[in-house]
Order: sequence, then C-alpha cells, then structure tokens
Amino acid sequence: MREEDLLHAESYRDRASTVTNSGKRNWIYALKPSGKWYRYRKIIAWFYLASFFLIPFIKVNGLPFMLINLPQGKFILFSKIFWPQDFFIFAIAMITFIVFVVLFTVVFGRLFCGWVCPQTVFMEFVFRPIEWLIEGSPSQQKKLKESGNKTKIAFKKTVKHILYFFISFIIANTFLAYILGMDEIIKMIREPISDNLGLLTGLIVFTFLFYSVFAFVRELVCTTICPYGRLQGVMFDKDTMQISYDYKRGEPRGKFRKSSERTEGDCVDCKKCVQVCPTGIDIRDGIQMECVGCTACIDACNEVMESLNFKKGLIRYASENEISSGTKFHFNARMKSYTILLSVLMVAMAFLIFTRKTIETNIIRVRGQLFQEVAGGKISNLFDAKIINKTNEEVPLTLKLEDLHGEIKLIGRQRIKLKKEAVNEYTFFLEIPKKELPKHSTRIKIGVYRDNERIQTIRTKFLGPFNNNF
Repeated sequence: MREEDLLHAESYRDRASTVTNSGKRNWIYALKPSGKWYRYRKIIAWFYLASFFLIPFIKVNGLPFMLINLPQGKFILFSKIFWPQDFFIFAIAMITFIVFVVLFTVVFGRLFCGWVCPQTVFMEFVFRPIEWLIEGSPSQQKKLKESGNKTKIAFKKTVKHILYFFISFIIANTFLAYILGMDEIIKMIREPISDNLGLLTGLIVFTFLFYSVFAFVRELVCTTICPYGRLQGVMFDKDTMQISYDYKRGEPRGKFRKSSERTEGDCVDCKKCVQVCPTGIDIRDGIQMECVGCTACIDACNEVMESLNFKKGLIRYASENEISSGTKFHFNARMKSYTILLSVLMVAMAFLIFTRKTIETNIIRVRGQLFQEVAGGKISNLFDAKIINKTNEEVPLTLKLEDLHGEIKLIGRQRIKLKKEAVNEYTFFLEIPKKELPKHSTRIKIGVYRDNERIQTIRTKFLGPFNNNF
C-alpha cells in the first residue's frame, strides 16, 4: 500500500466527510445511483410518499385512519381512538419500538436510515432529483459553480429554491393534518386568515424548518444531528449485517489494464462508490458512522464489476465475521435475547389493545355522605359515576345492581346517554332493602349495560346500619 494511502487509512476516522481539512463545509455532489438496489428503494420510497400524503384523507367509519392530536391528547391509530387514559398502552408501545430498533440495528445495521427514514426518502427521492433536473448532474453543477455565470446560476438556484419551499409547505400542511385532521385543515383554508393566525404562524415556521433541512442542512442531519446515527456504533457487533467492502478480495487496489495480467485485487480504484455516496464517505475505509446503508455504493460497484467481467459483490451486505473469516450470518446470543424480549412486549401490547375498553366506568360513594333510611324499609347511599366514552358516537347505558335487589335513581336525569369522546359524570341514589344488608359495609356489584349487553362490572361498597334489628 502506498504511503499516502496508509496515512489516509489510519486517519479517516478522525475527520468528518462533510468538513474539509480547513474546517469549511464540504458540499456533497452525489451522483445519481442506478441498479437493482436503487430500484427497490425507489419502489419503497414512492409507496412511502403516497402513504404519507394520502393517509390524512382516509377515513374509516367517519374517523381518520391516523391522528396524533397532541393539544387535545387524542390519538387515532387504525381508526381506533386512544385517550390519555390509555397512556400505559403507548408506554408499552414506545418500549417495544425502542427494542425493535435496537434489534433491527444489531441485525441489519442502519438499514432503516437508508430505506425508510423520512429524511433519506425526501432528500434522495424528492429534493435531490429536483436538483438534478434543474442544475444537472454533479459534474454539471460543479461546472456551473465554477463558470461565474451569475445570471444563469441565480436563475437556476431561484427556480430550485422556489420548488423546495413549495414542497416544504405541502409537507408542513400534511404534518399538520396528522395533528388536527384533514377536515380541520380544509376548514382553516376556507376561513379568513385572521381567524387562524396562530396556526398559520406555526405552519410557516415548520415550512421554513423543512426547507432549511432539505435545502441546506441535508446530509448533516444523518451524520451529525440524528441521535440514532450517533448511537449505532454501540449497537453493532461483528455479526451485524451491514454494507461492507470485501477488503480481502479487493486489496491491493489497482487500475484496470486490458493488456496485462492482473496481480492486484478486484478493486480498480474507480471511486464510483465514493461519487454516489450521499454522505461523501469512502466505504472502502471500513464501517463508518456516516454510512446510512443506502446501497448506492453496492449498485455502483456491481455496475463496474459487471462491465469488467469480475464477480459482483465486492461491496455487499455482509458482517465483519463473514468478510474476515467467511463465517455465515447467524443469530448470536445477543440477537436471540432481544428477539425474546421483543416477542414478549409485542404479545403484551397486543393483549392490552384487544382487551382495551372503549367505555370505562368508575363508580364510588360520595365522600362524607352517610347512609339514609327511606320509605319501604330501604337504605340509600349516594354515588358518583364517571364514565369515559372513547367512541365517536353517543352511547345509551343502563346501570343495574347485580346479585341484590335494589333501585338506582339518577339525580337530574331520566337516563344515561354518554356524550361522544368525553368524560360523562352522573350522580345517583342506590336504594337496597335493609334486610339484604348483612353487615355495616357490604361489597356490591353494579353492571354497566349497553343494548342489554353487560360491558363492565364495577365493584364498590354500600354502607348500612350496624345492627339491622334496631
């Protein structure tokens, strides 16, 4: 290996690919990839984008398919309403998601970043193609920058940034639709601007945020800002499948010469893998934090290998153990442990979701109130009922005393009809014949019925006299 190559190999981890030696921003001019993996990514990206922009318009039974209304604490997932009372489900879901991310990273490295991360999908399949369309290929962009033609540069940059801002505005509106709902967004559009100045200000702020990220910050999100990218190093091990350069097969590098017998490795040092990298790294240096697992270098290398009649796969998905010793991928003890933990959490979350009640009732005796003797030899207690209706429809309910004879008398109402998506409060007297009360404090059960179907049974206490014979 040449001396300069040796120095580079030993020092690349001490510098960032997005910063020059003088400390300035190294602007990445990524070449457009092509190949099998890029086609797969494009299919997933277009499905992802279509889903992102269409989901706010989808309704099932009058409910949005997905809504994350943080101001109201209301969440709708797959057209099922969740409220703050269901927070424990979200807690389990977040823990499950974190374990899934850890397991996925341990097994497949940063595959998520290159294939389904919103930053990568929007940057590589929306904003960068616009840049290629308006300003041309990376070489054309560099020539334009060096030409000094200020008029042409200003025109192309202006068109590009207007389109960037417009798309960012659409993205910001879509995100707002996930929070407020598409009906509310359409209502806001029809109303005077003065009626929604606060929301409009927030919308403009988020538009500028998205615009700044995709127009200027770009790959710095992946290499510097994203915490997942910073943490991935502690999750990898030598069995992690990731995009790897087969240094045993590729080294030593050397230019391809038709007329002479090749004595070097299969890497012809064409640097195509560097030119297509969206973060500007050289994958041949080894696994690096900046690598987002986008597979662009695999496609570029395979294209060169195919043109030279070399075997493809010099750069491929492989673990460090597979490259160094030829060991095939296997689930190690760490992966198995995460898998078991993830399975347990998913079963627990599924159980919580399927057993979740859409109507929750809490009934307690009014504090500080003693029992009363009423006509007919009955004892009366005063109760408060708080009933949460998580559905989007009004629900009629009936309360019935179970196991004992008694009568429930609502105060101020004739019947219970729950308001939709609300906490409903009712007060009622419960009268039970004195002879059915064996002791001072009797445990009773009150059934909650919807259309003659018991949906819940509430256990509480009923107070009576100390001696029924007085």
